[in-house]
Amino acid sequence: MIRAGVLILAGLFGGAAQAATPDASLEPPERPAAGAGLAAALAPVPGMRPAARPQSEQRLAAAARPAGLPLLAPGDSLVPFARPDSLAEQVLFKRRQRRKGSVCGDIDIQGDDAGSVTGALPGCGVKDAVRVREIAGVRLSQTSLMTCNTARALKTWINREVETAFGRRNKVVGLRVAAHYACRTRNNRPGAKISEHGRGRAIDISGFTLASGETITVLHGWQKRKTRKKLKKIWRAACGPFGTVLGPEADRYHKDHFHLDIARHRGGSYCR
Repeated sequence: MIRAGVLILAGLFGGAAQAATPDASLEPPERPAAGAGLAAALAPVPGMRPAARPQSEQRLAAAARPAGLPLLAPGDSLVPFARPDSLAEQVLFKRRQRRKGSVCGDIDIQGDDAGSVTGALPGCGVKDAVRVREIAGVRLSQTSLMTCNTARALKTWINREVETAFGRRNKVVGLRVAAHYACRTRNNRPGAKISEHGRGRAIDISGFTLASGETITVLHGWQKRKTRKKLKKIWRAACGPFGTVLGPEADRYHKDHFHLDIARHRGGSYCR
């Protein structure tokens, strides 16, 4: 009985499903054949093209410019004039002159060879001495007798700090020399050791001449707030190139100058 009922229900639902099924399967519409139909299908929709770019004002002005009007810019790039041969000859001549007047194998140290110098006191004298008048473009107030090592130390000191100590626009152009070679004892005291001045290894500087013509002295400049800091910087920079550096605060003998010598000490440079 139950089995007969199931069969009846299956028949009813099966017939309904068969009635809902389409006679033919659904297919997409066919693509138009090649030719006018395809071209029409691919043609852009009216109004979808980008708008044309407006004409540049520069191009319009260039097109309206008369053809015979001369160009405002040069036809060829500007090239600097070549240096005249006479200028090059002058530079080479000046360099040859400087090399000819140099000593110690350094074109920046201008002077003359002095040979060996003997002194009246035992321990004095200089071997292979030179008389220096200019170092690194800085003029000495008097031609000074010294060794080449002393001259090289001066050059290092000048290049390191002295030249631009008072400003790059107002450089030091001269050194006022208070003393150089002199066969004497230290501070001229009887019975004292021979000074480094007596060996050509020392020089005393009492002032600095600037490009403006002004001279800053150690005696007065050390007392002024405006120049004291700069003079102290110059004094400090001498420590290293020179083994002994004495200034106004060292003792009463050096109130008005810097004493610089190339003596070497076990503990390094002695600076006071």
